[in-house]
Amino acid sequence: MKHGDNDDERDLFARLEQEMQADDSDDEPDEDVEADTAHHRGSRDKHTTSAHPRPSTADQDDPDKATMVDCPGGPSGPTLMDRVRGARRRPVVPAWAKSVREFKAAGKGVAEYGWHVTAYHAVRTPWYAARLTLQAPRGTATFVGNTLRWARDAEGEHLRQLAATADDIDGYLKLSRQRDRRVRWRTLVTIAASLTGTATAIAMYVLAPTWLLALGSAVATLGLGWLGQPADAPVIHRAVEIPRATKLTSDVVLRALGGLGIKAINQAQARGEDGFVFSAPITRDGPGWLAEGDLPYGVTVTDVIERRDRLASGLRRPLGCVWPDAVPDEHTGRLRLWVGDQDLSKAPQEAWPLTKASTVDLFKPAPWGTDQRGRWVDVTLMYIAGLIGAIPRMGKTYLLRLLLLIAALDPRAELHTYDLKGTGDLDPVGEHVSYRHAVGEETAEIEYAIKDLREVQEELRRRAKVIRSLPRDLCPESKVTSELASKRSLGLHPIIIGVDECQKWFEHPKYGAEFKAICTDLVKRGPATGIVLLLATQRPDKDSIPTAISANASARWCLKVMGQTENDMVLGTGAYKRGVRATLFAWLDKGICYFLGEGADARIVRAPEIDGVMADVIALRARHLRERAGTLAGYALGEQPDTGTAASYDLLADVFAVMTVDEAKVWSETVLARIAELRPDVYDTWTPEQLTAALKPYGIRTGQVWGTTEDGKGANRRGIKRADVLKAIADRNGMSDAA
Repeated sequence: MKHGDNDDERDLFARLEQEMQADDSDDEPDEDVEADTAHHRGSRDKHTTSAHPRPSTADQDDPDKATMVDCPGGPSGPTLMDRVRGARRRPVVPAWAKSVREFKAAGKGVAEYGWHVTAYHAVRTPWYAARLTLQAPRGTATFVGNTLRWARDAEGEHLRQLAATADDIDGYLKLSRQRDRRVRWRTLVTIAASLTGTATAIAMYVLAPTWLLALGSAVATLGLGWLGQPADAPVIHRAVEIPRATKLTSDVVLRALGGLGIKAINQAQARGEDGFVFSAPITRDGPGWLAEGDLPYGVTVTDVIERRDRLASGLRRPLGCVWPDAVPDEHTGRLRLWVGDQDLSKAPQEAWPLTKASTVDLFKPAPWGTDQRGRWVDVTLMYIAGLIGAIPRMGKTYLLRLLLLIAALDPRAELHTYDLKGTGDLDPVGEHVSYRHAVGEETAEIEYAIKDLREVQEELRRRAKVIRSLPRDLCPESKVTSELASKRSLGLHPIIIGVDECQKWFEHPKYGAEFKAICTDLVKRGPATGIVLLLATQRPDKDSIPTAISANASARWCLKVMGQTENDMVLGTGAYKRGVRATLFAWLDKGICYFLGEGADARIVRAPEIDGVMADVIALRARHLRERAGTLAGYALGEQPDTGTAASYDLLADVFAVMTVDEAKVWSETVLARIAELRPDVYDTWTPEQLTAALKPYGIRTGQVWGTTEDGKGANRRGIKRADVLKAIADRNGMSDAA
């Protein structure tokens, strides 16, 4: 190779040659090359950083020398096998083919389509035959006319006239000779066909049986009638008008992305690049198209989601058909774009499988909705606490009722349903199945509910003791299992509490703080003991859903909301910034929500439409299951809760009653001992920590209090101020000025 005169070029060549020799053998590099490299190292370090030398120990110790981070001789990255092992592999068999339910659904759809087409045309066959018979003369004339035009080469007449008009003698002669040849052999074909057809018709008339003659005449008549039908009024119409869905192509996707107004994409396309790199071919995915690829550097999927309306305009599709989404476990610039054939809110949906299912095991997944591709999404109602948030009229109550119907189909489950909106939407479940049920927000209903929650909290404590006492082989994970729930002697059956418009509880002036305290306890400790709390509200703010509750809810359903704050209150902090935005749903997207649960990222799911009539049917079936199992009890059986005063208590009043005027501060354990003596049936099992947690929602904080023990020694322990209790009572009763 010929070396250049430039020192940098010579130095680069020498360094590359040295590295090649080092890779080929373990021998030391040639002394001449090493000397040549050393000769030019000084000038290279001073004048250029474009080369990438291996920094020596001396260079690294010298703070004045720049460190070269890109080493040509260093590792080039993961090997091919590393990339193959970590690659995302596409399924050999499509998902719909592996699912028996989806395969049956597809087969059922084809069968229904074939049956409809057959029945549609079978009913109209006599009308078709009559119309075609009436059009047979016209068809005969059309057939004869077309035959004569073909025989005399009428289709070439226009070209011959053009040649004659343009005085193109050569062209006209060529066309004329061509016409003569065509007319000769076409005339022969026409005469032969006429003779053959006439002879065949006479032979059939003389020799053929009557049924064959009738069949031939009918076919000839209908055929001539078909030929004679007007082009704008066909006899046979389509039995099914299949909507035309525009095929999604790379050009369409790139055009749509270019219209979003994202600077990096526009700059890339201005340079002649695509601005989007497809990671896989565009394919059919369910009732739509799926495109996946990488956005330019610095552009995130959230940037595209924010411009979903523009994206739909660029794709020339309805907004409900366009669903951009991030790809789990990939970088934030990997876009997955699914474009449906129909608007998601208008697309046909398969019937809910549980409308005909016999029973449900709440410890196993059960279908509750479908994703954009029409595939059923499951939910396991045990070991969770759930939140449902939405603005009014978007299907929040229907969704809560749907989840309660799932719970009702497990005959072991004990349901507590509260419709604080007061419209009776939960009555199908409450009237037929629920152990406790109330409608409205009046004082009687609120007191009914608070008493029930107190009983549930006591039941939680009992269950915790039972679980702790069980052998490890029966309860290895210290939580209720399906097998334990089936043992009626243990009393560990599932308890599902569903509350619509839960803000009415938490904002109640008298019992609001207690509702918060009990629900927080149930959300934190309830799932392991088989107690599930499902809360739904139209106002997903911190007052409607206290932070202590929302922070511990593992399942969330968010239908349309109006802003980022409401979105993150339901779906979790940061969901809006990650592109999980329930604000993108349109007003017509009723029953469509973001579902966060089942160990997966937030997914868009559409709940099935189960109206009041269908809900009654399912609830009645659930009631029959309970009657056979002997588990029907409580409100559904006409039983009323015990109205005695034993379970009715006012925590603030009780604490205030046991603190004398002379005691400004009292130890928490002392207060607990006194109220336990006052109401042993309520406070006997409480601990000082539980008392502290129960007082916290009222704004009462414990602090260090100096006191004297029984043996006369001084001690500093956690305690309560009497003034704080008095102020909390005054605030609750609306007399803060008096306090």
